[in-house]
Amino acid sequence: MGSIDDIASYLTDPGFLAAAAAAIACFATIMTVALPAFQSDKLETRLKEVTNRREQLRRQNRASLNQRGLKQNQGEGFMKNTVDKLDLQKLLEDPNVKDKLLQAGLRGGAPVATFYFFRFALPIVFGIATFFYMFVLNVVDWMPQMKIGAVLVGVAVGFYGPNLYVSNLVTKRKQSIMRAFPDALDMMLICVEAGMSIEMAFDKVGSEIGQASTELAEELKLTNAELSYLQDRRVAYDNLAKRTDHPGVKAVCMALAQAERYGTPLGSSLRVMAKENRDMRIAEAEKKAAALPAKLTVPMIVFFLPVLFLVILGPAYIKFTEMD
Repeated sequence: MGSIDDIASYLTDPGFLAAAAAAIACFATIMTVALPAFQSDKLETRLKEVTNRREQLRRQNRASLNQRGLKQNQGEGFMKNTVDKLDLQKLLEDPNVKDKLLQAGLRGGAPVATFYFFRFALPIVFGIATFFYMFVLNVVDWMPQMKIGAVLVGVAVGFYGPNLYVSNLVTKRKQSIMRAFPDALDMMLICVEAGMSIEMAFDKVGSEIGQASTELAEELKLTNAELSYLQDRRVAYDNLAKRTDHPGVKAVCMALAQAERYGTPLGSSLRVMAKENRDMRIAEAEKKAAALPAKLTVPMIVFFLPVLFLVILGPAYIKFTEMD
């Protein structure tokens, strides 16, 4: 027990904690400065993935003209083998996981296998780590019931961690798409009124909008590939609406599908949709601006009012003490 107590005292020593925090801060600073120099072009990588997806669609279309939908890449490796052997997809079944991964930009079977693998492994890892920290190192002097509760909290964090991570990816991706989507609709309207087909418009806008939103460029390129090789063009619009999961994009996809079905002019539909999405973006900005005073109330009370009272009442208090 002496060695364990020595390790626990060493790990909880303020000097060790300060040195560890300084080392982590230095490492984060170096990585922040050096990482951009080693990163590849994100847009180029994404568009290359879309090109590979287009080639995959071409092979599937040639293999079977009657095939409907897209055949997903099943993925290979240790994670997929573990998921298959333990049948984790059935054990930890989540009916919405594939839609969430699509909305996060993670397509195919490999991300699904990775999700289920980490959803199975992280509760075990977090539970063992919390148990070791609470019972073996005995850093905190808690009651046994509280330590068991902390272990259960660690298991719960490990179980729901993958969902939170995917939800965060979905939120960031959706925000990036919607910031550039009204501008993309304006460019698409210009292309259609110039005489381009909807496929050429998607391809052109996808190439131009990549600097503003890599995610939107990827979705437009993928939709262009699906329009070229899927038998039912409306399925391509439905897939775009499902991958983005935003009311503005869904309305545009519905308008495009109706234009395909009834032969209505695309230009008038895109013009109306562009105006609606731009108004939606302005309304969202106004909503955030209206919520700003309420969000600033607590920081003002905590940080500004004590200083203000000190400045106002300080001189009066000094004069009062001098009178005595």
